[in-house]
Amino acid sequence: MKNFDIVIVGGGSAGITVAAILRRVRSSLKVGLIEPNDTHYYQPAWTIVGGGEYSLAKTARPTKFLIPSGVEWIQKSATSFDPHNNDIVLNDGEKIGYKYLIACPGIKNDWDKIAGLREAVGRNGVCSNYSAETVQSTWEFIDDFKGGAALFTQPPLPFKCPGAPQKIAYLAADRWRKRGMDADCDVHFLTATPGMFGVPYFAKALNKVIESYGITPHFNHNLVAIDAGKREATFEVTDADGNKTHTNIKYDLLHVTPPQSPPDFVKNSPLANEAGYIEVDQHTLQSTRFDNVFALGDATSTPNSKTAAAVRKQAPVLVDNLLAFIDGKELTAQYDGYASCPITTSLDKVMLAEFIYGGKVTPSFRMEPNVPRKIWWWGKTNGFPILYWDLMLKGRTYIDIGHSEEKAAPFMNDA
Repeated sequence: MKNFDIVIVGGGSAGITVAAILRRVRSSLKVGLIEPNDTHYYQPAWTIVGGGEYSLAKTARPTKFLIPSGVEWIQKSATSFDPHNNDIVLNDGEKIGYKYLIACPGIKNDWDKIAGLREAVGRNGVCSNYSAETVQSTWEFIDDFKGGAALFTQPPLPFKCPGAPQKIAYLAADRWRKRGMDADCDVHFLTATPGMFGVPYFAKALNKVIESYGITPHFNHNLVAIDAGKREATFEVTDADGNKTHTNIKYDLLHVTPPQSPPDFVKNSPLANEAGYIEVDQHTLQSTRFDNVFALGDATSTPNSKTAAAVRKQAPVLVDNLLAFIDGKELTAQYDGYASCPITTSLDKVMLAEFIYGGKVTPSFRMEPNVPRKIWWWGKTNGFPILYWDLMLKGRTYIDIGHSEEKAAPFMNDA
């Protein structure tokens, strides 16, 4: 059995970033990284791929070129955790041993939780930005749309980037408006949540954005089934008293954000809580069940938005605390729940939503963050990908990135 000082499960943004930081600050450690996929995707750009403003090819790079030098890439899938014996079972039956484990396997699309979705997606007007295999069909259907009912859905939280389901609605609506198709388009945004966004400060601004396009919002509407033959979507509707009914809505175009959850081997492991997420202290990112286990990213129980920006802030905290644990010191680094969601509100403007635990708004720049700006569109299409590929994944953002009460801009005090 191969043994490592540290095993990282998952080679997405979290796994590669942590591996890169470890190589920079403690190169003496023997690190193995378990990741089956030979292609790594910059998923935050998939919204603008679906919106026709970015190519899928630009979001993809070979995994082998991203694994830090000195880290052993184990190109297999993990199938189970055995934290009692400090080992991991792989899909071919091999076991990998570790002294310390970093778990960041991400979350998966649960296509089958919506009846008929797996068979329908990518065909006959049904699309989704949440997969490399389906995102290009979103742009094809938006580009070919001649009018009619266009539905954009959002499932119950948690899922990757909670602003993404409405981003594509705005990009499509703006595209159709520029083509003079407003009168022919009946656009609807249907979300399982009770509002446009979880942070009220940004929700108020987004209410104005959706109104400006004439998009009809439907709250507490959860997509549960698709009849592709009839081009009909079924929604479970929850009223103010918690009563549930079902309603069917016809569509000509349907963009679906699928429900998401951790991989099955995580859900069934001793690391997971009742919801199936890896249970960690939300500040230190150390497992609450096994002291030599740390976790970050989408599969953890931390109550923050699941974004790449959150991973960027979690990674240095995790590394600091893991090394402190190895050295027998107190875990002092704290993750404050930071997440960032650049919400595309048109084909040339983005609202940069930044916040921490409790929905506290923490802008990094001294300008009102609930105002869509062209500078953030440049960031979305140019600057943020550079930050991701050339800084974050190479461990170059390993700095003290904690937010303090004083950092919030003065105009946010009453938000």
